[in-house]
Amino acid sequence: MPNPHYATFEVPEELSKATLEAIRIARTSGKVKKGVNESIKSIERGQAKLVAIAKDVDPPEIVVVLPAISDERKIPYVFVPSKRDLGEAAGINVPSAAVTIEEPGEAKSYVEEITKKINEIRSTTLTTLPPGKSETRTK
Repeated sequence: MPNPHYATFEVPEELSKATLEAIRIARTSGKVKKGVNESIKSIERGQAKLVAIAKDVDPPEIVVVLPAISDERKIPYVFVPSKRDLGEAAGINVPSAAVTIEEPGEAKSYVEEITKKINEIRSTTLTTLPPGKSETRTK
């Protein structure tokens, strides 16, 4: 399946797996928010430490706002392949288009490492354009 238009950078499989593991750990030792609406509230309130967004959401308009508001608040976000896996990692029996870690608990080192890797990936993927232009992907 090709990347949806809101997935502005490619996430390696091992980083996706680490993100799901961080969510599993944080749900028991910290605090996570499940679903797009709860994730938006968490981001807007500045409580989010990491946002995980599923790439298989249909229609994509459901999650398209999450990267933009995360960037606006300078909150790291990562894309994971499956909303089913995301819901499972968050401890619910239904798929989830987005999950936000508010308090990482014992997953703090995971979240810090994921954030570092995301920043590295994004710095090599995005190009800086003149003022007034938006960021785009390099080919």
